[in-house]
Amino acid sequence: MNLLLITFSFPPAGGVGVLRALSLAKYLPENGVRVDVLTARNAPAVGKDPLLLKEVPAEVKVHRTWTLDLPFWLRKSVKRIVTGGKAKAAPSAVQVRGGNPIKQFIGNLLLPDPQVGWLPFALPAAKRIIRERAIDVVIVTVPPFSSVRLISRLRKVFPELPLLVDFRDEWLTTTLDLVSFNSNSRARMIAHKAEAEAVRDATAVVLVTEAARRELRSRYPGVPKERFVCVPNGYDAPAPTAKSALGTPVVPRERLVLTYIGTVYGSTAPGAFVEAVLGLPKEARSRLLVRFIGHIETPAYRELLLSLGDTVELKGFVPQVEALAAIRDTDYLLLITHDRINVAAKFYDYLGGGKPILGAVHPQGDVRRLLEETRAGRWADADNPQAIRQMLIEAIEGSSSGAPPEYERIAAFHRRPLARRYAELLREVAGTAGKTTQESARG
Repeated sequence: MNLLLITFSFPPAGGVGVLRALSLAKYLPENGVRVDVLTARNAPAVGKDPLLLKEVPAEVKVHRTWTLDLPFWLRKSVKRIVTGGKAKAAPSAVQVRGGNPIKQFIGNLLLPDPQVGWLPFALPAAKRIIRERAIDVVIVTVPPFSSVRLISRLRKVFPELPLLVDFRDEWLTTTLDLVSFNSNSRARMIAHKAEAEAVRDATAVVLVTEAARRELRSRYPGVPKERFVCVPNGYDAPAPTAKSALGTPVVPRERLVLTYIGTVYGSTAPGAFVEAVLGLPKEARSRLLVRFIGHIETPAYRELLLSLGDTVELKGFVPQVEALAAIRDTDYLLLITHDRINVAAKFYDYLGGGKPILGAVHPQGDVRRLLEETRAGRWADADNPQAIRQMLIEAIEGSSSGAPPEYERIAAFHRRPLARRYAELLREVAGTAGKTTQESARG
């Protein structure tokens, strides 16, 4: 089977956004799938991570095109102009009208997102690769969500070709409000139209959480429910066991180290967590060190974190190998999410890292469910500073978190078995498409 994997970002671009596509390119060849990757040569990224290229098998052919997207630093500057430099608020059913017309013009200029400038390059390249490389099935992975438009455009040219859209994040209910470049009424209308067309024309719609799968199924009740499939994200480290770090006592040190890895942005806003730390008893706080490793979206978030003084260290972006080393060199892993539907990719790296998790999470979210199912840590309501503070005190004092982790459940999230599941899905949709084509020919 010959697969074309279309992904805007791919190594040497760094960050968690490239890891799902990388894992498919890495492990699908083991399952009898030849992989071609189509990506943007100059895709903006939080940083470069050339070491990730060594994980791409030699037989994987990578095709790179140009994009008209803005450099990462410039895109963030424009976003600050559109948002006024303020952090995204929680989703609201009320849409505010009016506002600065210049900001509205800038915000509406590039929709659904600034990466829409890749499509004029990606579409002709995809058509050429499909023909020249005898492609049997295509995956378009998003975000950036503008790439969903490739599904309908390719469907017009290849009416029988199996096309999968792979949503690493749910779009309209959460991501559009929490972290998108623009979320006004025009942006929402364009986003809904693009998503609806992709769902209509895709052979399968892949989501990474059960909550996201339910959300899209409810949004498109006329689409067969079998079209929506969940294949979660995962981790690449050796699966933890009772004999590994997750089951061994932490090494005593002067201060307990709590490490957060990833971007700090709308859905991971740290306000309640900072309030919880500031309210710790003096003795407890003196025994705590919180490390933030990754990009911080706004100056407001940076100032908020710096208000913790010598309790916090801000490390900035580091390559994946260093991030994994930081996971091993900590006592606890900090997870913050206000998102009910999406599960950050770093959560799975946390699972594979073998250290207990302290989660400030949405109480009705999939992250809470997974924490409870895997027993990989403890959680508190992300908007409840008192509950977060109590969770921190229990960790500092070494209170037991209860039953041991479910190692078998955690092992199921390794990227190798997940890629095997994805390969089975590809064969299923390719087989169904082939059968349909044969029946049409006979008819």
